[in-house]
Amino acid sequence: MDLIFFDLDGTLLNSESQISNYTRETLALLKQNGIAYTVATGRTMLSANSIIAEDNFLLPHIYNNGVAIWDPTANALTLENLVNTNELEFIIHLAHQNDITPFVNVIDGTSHVVYHPTAKHPIEQNLLDKYFKKTNAILRPISQLSLSAKITNISMIGDNTTVRNMWKTINDVENLIAYSGPAIEGNSFSWMDIHHRAASKGSAVMNLKQQLGATNVICFGDSDNDLSMFELANECYAPDNAKTVIKNAASEVIGHHNEDGVARFLRQRFSL
Repeated sequence: MDLIFFDLDGTLLNSESQISNYTRETLALLKQNGIAYTVATGRTMLSANSIIAEDNFLLPHIYNNGVAIWDPTANALTLENLVNTNELEFIIHLAHQNDITPFVNVIDGTSHVVYHPTAKHPIEQNLLDKYFKKTNAILRPISQLSLSAKITNISMIGDNTTVRNMWKTINDVENLIAYSGPAIEGNSFSWMDIHHRAASKGSAVMNLKQQLGATNVICFGDSDNDLSMFELANECYAPDNAKTVIKNAASEVIGHHNEDGVARFLRQRFSL
């Protein structure tokens, strides 16, 4: 049994953060031919849902770089390797030192709650106004965050130098890992997501491989957080826009994400 895992941003999605019509048609062809596929993304379930809702991803989805697995058929959410309070205190202190706003993502029952202090910069307020407030996320002041909260990750956005320096500091901490990349808001800004180090796409992919009885795992990804699933995949493919480290780890480099590289490869690979 083939089992395909798609990263979203920079891989299955184009630069407008959308699934193109050609890619959507390709997913339908996979389904018609009985080829299993799902997503493995760093996005939260909330941010990914509006993008993939129309495309019948029926198998369990991997979110938050492996922290959350959502089974749409069973209507069940599994959470593993959450950020604990000591780790959160370290991250918040570091954010305060660098004059940057942490957005703490929490799962409360079936709700996605984002706890945050007052935004310090226009780019952060823009994130609140143009993204979070237009989703079903519940926004609360960080002073209301419970010590027992189920924290999946902490997100930040800021100027490139500040985020890069914080990224280096966090990745030197034993139990934490940070991923970062250029923000769509402009070339001078970067985003960063922080997770417990034990969480990874790779571990979640392995769990689903065993659960679904797959014999051939095929992964597509473009960034650092995809390395863990590339390491265990039978086949792994990087779009032409991927980071060099991902291209070097890939079985093959395929077309650019803005040119439906994944979809075009799949049509050839499976004679769709």
